[in-house]
Amino acid sequence: MPTCTLYPLPYQPDPAAYFARLRQAPGAILLDSARPGAKRGRYDLLSAWPVHYLQAQADEDGRAFLQRLRAGLAQLGHAELPNGVQLPFAGGLIGYLSYDFGRRLEQLPSLAADDLNLPDAQLGLYDWALVTDHQLGTSQLVFHPHLAADERERLITLFHAADAPAAGEFHLLAAMKGDLQPAQYEAAFNQVQRYIQAGDCYQINLTQRFRAPCEGDPWHAYQALRKACPTPFSGYQQLADGSALLSFSPERFIRVSQGLVETRPIKGTRPRASDPDEDARNAEELLHSPKDRSENLMIVDLLRNDLGRTCQIGSVKVPELFSLESYPNVHHLVSSITGQLASNKDALDLIGDSFPGGSITGAPKIRAMQIIDELEPTRRALYCGSLLYIDVRGEMDSSIAIRSLLVKDGHVSCWGGGAVVADSNWEAEYEESIAKVRVLMQTLQQL
Repeated sequence: MPTCTLYPLPYQPDPAAYFARLRQAPGAILLDSARPGAKRGRYDLLSAWPVHYLQAQADEDGRAFLQRLRAGLAQLGHAELPNGVQLPFAGGLIGYLSYDFGRRLEQLPSLAADDLNLPDAQLGLYDWALVTDHQLGTSQLVFHPHLAADERERLITLFHAADAPAAGEFHLLAAMKGDLQPAQYEAAFNQVQRYIQAGDCYQINLTQRFRAPCEGDPWHAYQALRKACPTPFSGYQQLADGSALLSFSPERFIRVSQGLVETRPIKGTRPRASDPDEDARNAEELLHSPKDRSENLMIVDLLRNDLGRTCQIGSVKVPELFSLESYPNVHHLVSSITGQLASNKDALDLIGDSFPGGSITGAPKIRAMQIIDELEPTRRALYCGSLLYIDVRGEMDSSIAIRSLLVKDGHVSCWGGGAVVADSNWEAEYEESIAKVRVLMQTLQQL
């Protein structure tokens, strides 16, 4: 069996020390745990110079694209890590699927305007990566056997070179503003309520977008936002047209490791408070809120069904229900659903059967996505899509790209949303959509 070669580098707790050396290279991408020592913050993964890109083509069926990804992995070839080494990546695919990739998997209307023109999917096929393990305190280059010897030497030299120059500045040219006025949000909310009362749906994730003109280096913005909002599924992807994806997600979509599948939906939110007693009360209120627990349980049931399409019959379990996770801006209610991948299925089948994540659509999923397209005036682009890797061994991890920004064509966009159910209050939901991204918008405003 072909085996990857490892090359140790000095351990760096902050991936910026290494990523800054290649962040402007073709295909530069960073998957950043951002919370070293946290339960779900063990590894950082970065790479650049992919063997080739795979981008969803016009009118290409979603499963046909997933098959092209599968063919790309086969082209690179299976490889193992040396005996005793546990790392998440041995070469393979890294990139993003936008929320709108779901249109290629399900029959949906096309009412929302596509004014950002972000490709529905773009992944690179990489035959090397730099992986940092914060638990063991190691940073090392992982070379797939496909990588030529002279390219290995070039990369070793690059990462031993003097530190890269600092990032340039980044500025907003005006304050970030929501696309929806409160009255417009209320009208959309009321239409959701009518659909709920008519029996079309039980829950809809209703989102609004915030935008501002900007100038400068998105990497500078990423570093400032990472400091303000460290989350275990952060990431930065430099696109060929100069656009950049910046993500600070607390939410795992799906992980596959040795055939074991896990998804961790977030549903239920309270703001953090500067006063410790008030903050503790907010957390306790969330933990014991019948409304939030009901919302969470709806999505747990939806995701049990999604995983059941690709996992062994009887293997889908819910080992964790209504756990509290706290971040700098919000408290969240999180559950875990696990399963065992069926013997005739792989991680790409799992994506095809589960994308986009149910926690950011609503229930039932397909009807929820149809309603979202009707009521949200613009497409979501990266928001609620996924940053992910899938390696040649079949290992995968992926985020739900919430708390995410797109810097493109002189503007920065971010999105905030929340679950609307029968007993929701529009003003509270409107405020929650802002609270989720307030720390991002305030941080950018201060640069």
